[in-house]
Amino acid sequence: MSRAIAIQGVSRSFALRGSTVLALDRVDLAISAGEFVTLVGASGCGKSTLLRLIAGLDEPDTGSIAVGGVEIDGPGVDRAMVFQNYSLFPWLSVIGNVLFSRRLAANRYDFTASERDGETARAAALLDLMGLTRVRDAYPDQLSGGMRQRVAIARALMSRPAILLMDEPFGALDAQTREVMHDLILDVFVKEKTTIVFVTHDVEEAVYLGQRVVLMAPHPGRIDTIYPVPFAGERHPDLRLEPDFLHLKRAVMQRIRETSVIGTGAAAR
Repeated sequence: MSRAIAIQGVSRSFALRGSTVLALDRVDLAISAGEFVTLVGASGCGKSTLLRLIAGLDEPDTGSIAVGGVEIDGPGVDRAMVFQNYSLFPWLSVIGNVLFSRRLAANRYDFTASERDGETARAAALLDLMGLTRVRDAYPDQLSGGMRQRVAIARALMSRPAILLMDEPFGALDAQTREVMHDLILDVFVKEKTTIVFVTHDVEEAVYLGQRVVLMAPHPGRIDTIYPVPFAGERHPDLRLEPDFLHLKRAVMQRIRETSVIGTGAAAR
């Protein structure tokens, strides 16, 4: 199911207050099928811009982005995106939100009885995976922030996307809930076998989750350093206290500080 991502020579600029801002400048990045990659960097480095380009929500000025060897020309069911703000339908229950997303992705609403049974079983399995079975009939305003984000992730996974794109998905959650969500998304990664590209400002989060940490530099946005993460096997909370983890975290943070004072100009998105 997983498909590789090839980003070649991608640049993107935006008009801002009568001038042009170069948000991304000749970005090259290859992401293997079934890989978990985290993107970090100072504000204005274009992390979210790059993610939107991969999603097909925006188009590059130059260069190309291919998924599975095919250049993308817009959104597709092979890619799903999870945002920080949940974006759930408040008038639908948890199970309703998850099922409705599948209808949108398939661009049809006239499923046969057999198809509906299959979709309902898939949604139920995802709710179980996300620990949402007991609240399947609840509405978004009855849920905590962490539970809402679980619904958003289940909704994104409903169509079995090859690639899951996550833009600061845990940024609004408290520290304890974030740790729970970290282990949950790693479990999803293993069980769904989905390629994940994850944008974050939190270096500890990036190192804990990623198989590679891609550090982007700002003004203009570009790939600065790629750090392989040398922690094989299952991650565990105590990993954050181990010397090798702290050493890598410190190195990434130091490089972010260095890149944040290099270059001038308006910030990228």
